[in-house]
Amino acid sequence: MLALGAGFTACSIGSSEPGKPPQTTVAQSALTPATSCEEVEGMLRERLKQDMLDTIESRRKLALEELEVGCSWWGAGGGGSVDGTSTGAGVAVPHDLPSPPADDDGAATEHSTTNTQEADVDEADFIKNDGEHVYLLAHGQLQIFDAWPAADTHRIAAVPIEGEPKKLFVHEGRALVYSSAPPAPNEPAEYRETAECTYGYDCDFTGDGTPLLVTELDIRDLTAPTVVRTLKFSGSFINARRIGSAVHTVVYSPGPTVEGLALSPEELDLCAMAEAGPTPQNVAAVNSAFDKIAQKNLELIDAAPIEVDLPTVEETVYRDGEAIATGAEPFAGCEGFYLSNTGDGQSFLSVVSTELGGEAIGQATIVGRPGAVYANAASLYVASRHQFGNTYGWFYEDGGTTPDATTIHKFALSDRALPSAYLGSGVVKGRVLNQFALSEHKGYLRVATTTGHLPDPDTHNTVASLKLEGGELVVKGMVDNLAPGEDIRSARFYGDVGFVVTFKKTDPLFTLDFSDPEAPRVRGELKIPGFSTYMHMIDEGHVMSIGYDADDQGEFAWFQGIMLQIFDVTNLDAPKLAHKVEIGTRGSTSDAATNHLAFNYFAQRGLLGIPMVICEGSDGGEYADTMTFSGLLVYKVDVGEGFTSMGGVAHPLPDASADPYTSCGNWWTRGNSHVKRSVFMEDYVYSVSDDEIRVAAVSDLSAPAAIVSLTP
Repeated sequence: MLALGAGFTACSIGSSEPGKPPQTTVAQSALTPATSCEEVEGMLRERLKQDMLDTIESRRKLALEELEVGCSWWGAGGGGSVDGTSTGAGVAVPHDLPSPPADDDGAATEHSTTNTQEADVDEADFIKNDGEHVYLLAHGQLQIFDAWPAADTHRIAAVPIEGEPKKLFVHEGRALVYSSAPPAPNEPAEYRETAECTYGYDCDFTGDGTPLLVTELDIRDLTAPTVVRTLKFSGSFINARRIGSAVHTVVYSPGPTVEGLALSPEELDLCAMAEAGPTPQNVAAVNSAFDKIAQKNLELIDAAPIEVDLPTVEETVYRDGEAIATGAEPFAGCEGFYLSNTGDGQSFLSVVSTELGGEAIGQATIVGRPGAVYANAASLYVASRHQFGNTYGWFYEDGGTTPDATTIHKFALSDRALPSAYLGSGVVKGRVLNQFALSEHKGYLRVATTTGHLPDPDTHNTVASLKLEGGELVVKGMVDNLAPGEDIRSARFYGDVGFVVTFKKTDPLFTLDFSDPEAPRVRGELKIPGFSTYMHMIDEGHVMSIGYDADDQGEFAWFQGIMLQIFDVTNLDAPKLAHKVEIGTRGSTSDAATNHLAFNYFAQRGLLGIPMVICEGSDGGEYADTMTFSGLLVYKVDVGEGFTSMGGVAHPLPDASADPYTSCGNWWTRGNSHVKRSVFMEDYVYSVSDDEIRVAAVSDLSAPAAIVSLTP
């Protein structure tokens, strides 16, 4: 067999000083540029062999153990495929407010925008607005609404989009729509996710497994948008950011799959052999059988056409209604490809850059896994999770004591459509929760991770600072063993400060000081019931959060209804809970709890809109049995007064008998709000569900000023 970790270069990281990372040895994580497609194909072929051999060796070991202990299990699945994604071997009463002034024509003077992690870095979503118009993807169309004056909201355009449109950007007369295109006939998608992974606690950011179609439209005439360009990728959409007119899209392309590989000898009858035990003859027979399938698999991999699985994109431009294939081949020659030294699988992760209104396409591609995407105006990071036992060629310490690791890849971004240059990579212990577990500040990347899984008592958390040095993201400072026996439920960084919420029975909010990024330290801790799933900065001294209340049961706690909180963090050494609101009982959910794009804080007017399903009648660990509200709740938010309910925009209650997903029995990590988003324009709010927009004055949410259907 191939030596585990062959070709790795070990490096020592850190020291034993306080705030410094402990001494540890991991594989060198910097990627190396590919010189040709042949080199990429050769590396993929060798990685396939390594992964196959690792799997066979683990099954060989199990078979030999069966001879010792008797026939208790012999693996199903004598055959299968080895590919780049498998983890196995193939495997309220309204508050009185004055009535809003009469609407004027033109745009609203103030309006909310997409809730982004970083200022001036837009994130793709299915809805955008400019204070006068709402741009929305619904029912297979790009729909555009004249939304001001609010009471006169009406649709002015509806353009069919090829595929299943999911997200978009809008900027200076252009719209860029991301769709999931169906696979070609006889080419089923490698996998299909039924729901987007938005939170990350019990799902991973792998996309939906369908080819990505990007459609650019000229919307200067809002009543008659026209398609000007399409990009059809072989890979699937992971995430995207827009900086000015430059759009940077992360695309995941599954690697090669070799059919017909056998991973366990079918002819072995271990149950019969176990009766005689591990005799020399039986041991030799087991080894011979595994050696034979390994050799045959090596021959199959050598003969596999790896080149057909490299990423591709087809660009088509439209001029005067005529489709013209440009022949652009940004992936040709594998220029801009980088090869990984760690166990990142055999798939491809590309950062593709283009410009709204332009036709240039640039890309940087790494051989690696998909993951959480974080970006500011200058850098984009992809953080990919690995778990010992599910990753071939483990590369971080001892998998028995460090079962989780995250590889992080950094790319340079620009507000122009220049190729997104790969800058370097690093490895940290533990797994990231989502994009908010990462933040770059003053040249350092801060990362919060969890090692282990509850209820394992060895589960703990780590916050590390990394700096790019010679192509390596090097761990320069670390707080380790944070909240042992708990895991991270949310994280947020702001300037020199970080906030981490962990949970098992209570919600410890930790405040962290990164003023010296190479010696980070915990400043304060606040323990309260429940946990926050998303944190939002109100100002430098106050953090607002959404999450779940909890009922302590001694060794564990039942999650209960939705909870809004405001923390006073003006004194990092003594954080305080300033205000709290509980909504509903167990089974109540909000998309805003698990998707920050649904959390709409309109800071100019101190208004918060959250999609909400309220369920009542829960008892301890039992789910509630009565849904009493489905719609949008609005609160006035003040750091002194707390949350003042303005009431809610009610939508029709869903029929839970027709769709159990809309019931009160939903798991806490999966929001099932019928309402998905909201938009504020001055003193009006637009509540957006799958089928309609309800527009209401904040002073009278129970009486919509307009109801607009989204159905064609």
